[in-house]
Amino acid sequence: MNWGVFEGLLSGVNKYSTAFGRIWLSLVFIFRLLVYVVAAERVWSDDHKDFDCNTRQPGCRNVCFDHFFPVSHIRLWALQLILVTCPSLLVIMHVAYREAKAQRRRTAEGDDCRRVYPDPGKKRGGLWWTYLLSLVFKAAVDVIFLYIFYRFYRNYTLPRVVKCELPPCPNIVDCFISRPTEKNIFTLFMVVTACICITLSLVEAAYLIGKRCHECLGARRGQSRQHCRDCALSRAESSETGGQVFQGADYKPPTASIPASAPQDEEALP
Repeated sequence: MNWGVFEGLLSGVNKYSTAFGRIWLSLVFIFRLLVYVVAAERVWSDDHKDFDCNTRQPGCRNVCFDHFFPVSHIRLWALQLILVTCPSLLVIMHVAYREAKAQRRRTAEGDDCRRVYPDPGKKRGGLWWTYLLSLVFKAAVDVIFLYIFYRFYRNYTLPRVVKCELPPCPNIVDCFISRPTEKNIFTLFMVVTACICITLSLVEAAYLIGKRCHECLGARRGQSRQHCRDCALSRAESSETGGQVFQGADYKPPTASIPASAPQDEEALP
């Protein structure tokens, strides 16, 4: 693994994250990824080899192991970590797309051109939605995998002895799991860290939504205050100019027109 590329990737994700996102990132890559790589793989490396049953019937041990362990913990955790970390990479790709678009415009129109994005890494517009959807996706992935673990392994624990009566086993046989206590400890550790990551993702999503609502309300209040100031100023100007008569040099007062009376005949009509 190229740790230089990995370090650059982590710094890029950390650059465009909030405080909650940085905590989530540290939790994932230190308490989940490193524990998975360093310790968990070794614990589950011999789970099939050391799965013993008190029978020598050919195929019985394989059938029982497949029944009680349909999917290995290690493979589920690997798939979970891959899906959880992919949304953060999408945020980095969105920022890189913004920066490349701004660079192409500067190259075509010069350095004095109007900026497409004042700050490509600032969470506004489409990047805000990308970041918010990435948080929802990460929380949903962890919830789904916790449910899968719960369905496969009740209460997230492994028993010391399991009883199997599937064919080709001749009767009910007892099968023994290798190092069940150590596996239970690692399983509970991964479950707890996943729950903490879900909480952090939801809190960060609520923080982003609340911050955006606060900014929108502040902008509307500012617009309403400006509108009130403009109305007050226009009223003051109209009150100052009201009642004044502007008369020019050529002003002539209007004359009332008096209707001419009808001429009366000297002789009365019959």
